[in-house]
Amino acid sequence: FKATGHQNAYFPLLVPESFIKREAEHVEGFAPELAVVTHAGGEKLEEPYVIRPTSETIIGYYFSKWIDSYRDLPLLINQWANVMRWEKRTRLFLRTTEFLWQEGHTAHATHDDAELEVRRMLDVYGDHAEELLAMPVVRGVKTESEKFAGALQSLCIEAMMQDGKALQAGTSHDLGQNFGRAFNVMFQTEGGARDYVWQTSWGVSTRLIGGLIMTHSDDAGLVLPPRVAPIHVAIVPIFRKAHERDAVLEAAARIKAQLEAVDIAPEGSRYRDFLSVVIDDRELRPGAKYYEWERRGVPLRVELGPRDLAKGQVCVKMRIDTAAGAGKEFLPEAEFVATIRARLLTFQAELLARARARLQEQAVTIDTWDEFQRVFAGDKSTFAWCHWDGTRETEARIKELTKVTIRCVPLPGQGPDPEPGACVLTGSPSARRVLMAKAY
Repeated sequence: FKATGHQNAYFPLLVPESFIKREAEHVEGFAPELAVVTHAGGEKLEEPYVIRPTSETIIGYYFSKWIDSYRDLPLLINQWANVMRWEKRTRLFLRTTEFLWQEGHTAHATHDDAELEVRRMLDVYGDHAEELLAMPVVRGVKTESEKFAGALQSLCIEAMMQDGKALQAGTSHDLGQNFGRAFNVMFQTEGGARDYVWQTSWGVSTRLIGGLIMTHSDDAGLVLPPRVAPIHVAIVPIFRKAHERDAVLEAAARIKAQLEAVDIAPEGSRYRDFLSVVIDDRELRPGAKYYEWERRGVPLRVELGPRDLAKGQVCVKMRIDTAAGAGKEFLPEAEFVATIRARLLTFQAELLARARARLQEQAVTIDTWDEFQRVFAGDKSTFAWCHWDGTRETEARIKELTKVTIRCVPLPGQGPDPEPGACVLTGSPSARRVLMAKAY
């Protein structure tokens, strides 16, 4: 967020209940999920506090104190924090009562500026998902029923997991002047008039970790893209006799030092991304170490023993087979060091290509209700492009009958081109297809 000009800040965890109630749609949308503090110090509080489910209200309060003139705008704030939403059915990483996230909040002088910010941050999230997590997403607009409580419009990125279900991986909201009015966040315009600010909010959470796991992992364990892997290379020294140990470990340390000088950041990046390498010299059998590093998703494993030293080579095994290498390979040490950047970037590209291919192969176009019911029978799911008549009633009925929800109305270039048709359920006129799926 430094690159986008946002300032990091931190706001209170406990929000006065009256703040939440100031925006009618907001309190209605979050009421079932609120955790409320009613007592402190052994006494009942005069006013309960809500443990923040999100921070629009408390930040709106502070914006009202900080903003007075158009010269104070735009105000661009980012917060890294924990929030709490009282989920009835939790699922690790995807729906938890407490989770970590990043939430951005901005104030602008015009609606046009706010709309540009909403789209800009959606693209930041979409690019992050695809370029770093290797997780392809569909960018779109939430329906009125699914948008953020209190927003004029919500944009989202939707990812398809290996089981065909959708995961909302990030959202960006146009709040209009709703929270500005609720918290009296006004400014003097260049013309001297007083007006309410136009606000946005946007966020992603630890749900991205769940999406990463479910997009790439296999029966052997995690598969981590190199751009986000905490460990890129695990070196496993192999020796049977004590006198072999020192020579093998010395070679492992030499290779480790060479690899840690390799930068895998994309060309032109303003940041460096040096390799993280570990030497696993624990007193365990090599096979146990191989299994552990594979299970933990480390992109590349190096096996190094006395025979390899004698030949000046290393044994290399990628976590998955790619165009840069399949199975175990024996490479000269210098060649391995010289090519590791290309190998890891190929690994990254291969993960994204596989996930994109899976999305394209599994996504379907559905025109009839009978076909819709067949596709989504039982627990089955996929991404389905269907016509919808635009009514809340039809949206709710589809969800009631099949547990399928409208994930988004695709933005230009993110789905089928707009074409008139008939609603998949009612047969009523429809202007375009929308993305439907069961979701986490």
